[in-house]
Amino acid sequence: MSLTLLTPGPVTRVAQTLAPRLWILPGLGAIALLAALVSGSPAAALFLVTLGATFWAVAGIVAGLLWHHRQRHRLLENVLRSFTRDDRTPTLIADGDGAVDLANDAARDALDARPGRALADVLAPLCLEPATILYRMQNRAQALGAAREGVPIPGGRLDLSVHQVGAARFMWRIDEVRGAPEPARAGEDIAMPMMRVSGAGTILDMNEALRRLLGGAETTLDRVFTDLPLRPGHIHVLQGARGPVSVRVAEMARGADEREIYLVPDHAPTTIDAGGWPLIEALPIPLLKLDRSGEVAAANAHARRLLGCEEAVGRPLAALVEGLGRPVGDWLEEAWRGRNLGRTETVRAVLPDEERFLQIALERMQVAGTDVLIVVLNDATEFKSLEHQFVQSQKMQAIGQLAGGVAHDFNNLLTAITGHCDLLLLRHEEEDPDYADLKQISQNTNRAAALVGQLLAFSRKQTLRPDVIDLSDSMADLVHLLGRLVGETVQLDYVHDADVHPVRADVRQLEQVVMNLVVNARDAMPEGGTVRLEVHNVTLAEPLERDRVRVPRGDYVTIRVIDTGVGIAPSRLNKIFEPFHTTKLAGKGTGLGLSMAYGIVKQSGGFIFVDSVEGAGTTFTLYFPVHDLPQGAGESREDAPAASLPQPTHGGGGDDPAGTVLLVEDEGPVRAFASRALSLRGHTVLEADNAETALALLEDPELAVDVVVTDVIMPGMDGPTWVSRALEDRPGVKVVFVSGYAEESVADHQMRIPNAVFLPKPFSLKALAATVADQLH
Repeated sequence: MSLTLLTPGPVTRVAQTLAPRLWILPGLGAIALLAALVSGSPAAALFLVTLGATFWAVAGIVAGLLWHHRQRHRLLENVLRSFTRDDRTPTLIADGDGAVDLANDAARDALDARPGRALADVLAPLCLEPATILYRMQNRAQALGAAREGVPIPGGRLDLSVHQVGAARFMWRIDEVRGAPEPARAGEDIAMPMMRVSGAGTILDMNEALRRLLGGAETTLDRVFTDLPLRPGHIHVLQGARGPVSVRVAEMARGADEREIYLVPDHAPTTIDAGGWPLIEALPIPLLKLDRSGEVAAANAHARRLLGCEEAVGRPLAALVEGLGRPVGDWLEEAWRGRNLGRTETVRAVLPDEERFLQIALERMQVAGTDVLIVVLNDATEFKSLEHQFVQSQKMQAIGQLAGGVAHDFNNLLTAITGHCDLLLLRHEEEDPDYADLKQISQNTNRAAALVGQLLAFSRKQTLRPDVIDLSDSMADLVHLLGRLVGETVQLDYVHDADVHPVRADVRQLEQVVMNLVVNARDAMPEGGTVRLEVHNVTLAEPLERDRVRVPRGDYVTIRVIDTGVGIAPSRLNKIFEPFHTTKLAGKGTGLGLSMAYGIVKQSGGFIFVDSVEGAGTTFTLYFPVHDLPQGAGESREDAPAASLPQPTHGGGGDDPAGTVLLVEDEGPVRAFASRALSLRGHTVLEADNAETALALLEDPELAVDVVVTDVIMPGMDGPTWVSRALEDRPGVKVVFVSGYAEESVADHQMRIPNAVFLPKPFSLKALAATVADQLH
């Protein structure tokens, strides 16, 4: 019987249209007959009788057509039911709205399909977005009469087919194919359980061995394991078909967002068929087999690649790995005795030109009655790299704190030495025999202060005086000095863009950075060569990511120092910015130059990178963000008018024209020098060795103080704290903060304290006197 029997013809379609109003036709016929009875005209009565008979006849024909159609429909349903009753494929008939009219036994048992239930709800447990799939297929069936589509599902697919039955009914067949081969499926040819997983933890595929272990397919990792996250090389517990199962996990990346996970049952038999190694050879898990002497008896392909040694078989494991912290033989001996089995150790592969770290776990088994150790390897290079970065960051932070503290203490000593040397120079003329010795002391003190400044630069705690500068002009001025510095055998080339954007930085510190880089370039070319200094505008349309640093997109000005020297070995590249690390001979360098450059560039908001090819040269690239000048700006700190400075208000009247200074300093030598220096300038100096003593002095209302000179860091109450308290009663007093730390350490307090300035240590007699004079006048 053809399915087209249910397709109505034109007359039947008219009958179906009239069916809801079929009662109207007999009613019209009855009305016409009644009208004929009361009609007084024979002709009118004849017409009305004929019209009523016609209505009755049409009603009878329509009723007959509808009865015939229902009979044929019922007959076809019986036929379809008989055809599908014993069909193992779920088959059902639904109307145009997707409501089930008829379902065979397979559909009811497998899908819980019942008359009246929505077909989309029937398919919801099997696939995603079933309503969209059904709508698409139904439209194709209406246009072509039938449609077929394969829908992927976890562990297989759905074969859906639909045929149009009648005007608005559809017959659906739903064939669920489990374990169907797919192009992307892997691992079906191995007996080890494995699965393919996305980065979000969704199981994309699993082989038959794992499906048997689980008792079926699963869709997410959290439905398989009870102890997430997974740790390669470690034991995890999964929910097996017969209860919890302990397995050792191995992973292999298969793209940016996909990985393969292999599971080795931890309770596997302790014997291995001697002929089973060819299967292990093809496994993507690195495996070694060691004999009692510690030599490699077998190594699969992945293990040989990971070790970087195709001739690993026959070699001792101790010759392939190192860095265990103890002899490899002792570690293996413990494993033979049953100790530390399964525990992961991290070692380094012995490779001539590459640093590769491995995680190793040992298991003792038997092969053909002989005890062996099975070694499971895992590449841990990326993990060790991240660990090294973290340790390096912690180390650099600790060294930075140490450098800042040492610099502070040294600055106090250097302030005392410089100050007393200045006092001695005041009493000696240039013709004096001692004058030259004093100048040597002063000059060497300044060199020591510069070295301390490098320590502060490394720890990013030096005082910067940033201004808006044109790098092309500042570098052009510097090139004249650098040309004499590099010598006759080295050529210095300078290239820059025509219109270099402004940046905000401390020009003196930046010149020190460039000078250091050029001197290093000169030293890297003992036979002569070329140093190229370039300044260019650069626009980053996308963020620049390199050396684990992210430079945001935007406009930058770059400074590049390029040499043609000996280059830097790859093993040293990641250490060159560390303090005290130098490639120069003893006495030729302190190892602070590049760390200082790194600190200054970072503190200025910039970035510094190095590229080097051994034997071909080195390039240092510095990125500084472009500074957008506000309208009407451009006036530097030095150009600010003097009228903008607050006028002094003397606290003691006119008896002391030079002013009274309260000096608060906990370091005795520094306090002694500063007191003498200010006294020589005519100031009346009151001394205090701590904040509490200073506050006690200020309790005297008759005491007049014009300027307070105080250290920032002192035992007990610090400088900004006690000054804030003192200014509550003496708001007109000016303040000079001094410190061996950077100005940033007091910047927040200084903004809240009116009429305050900062003087960094070590300071000279002249600098101290000038600063106090500026505050007074």
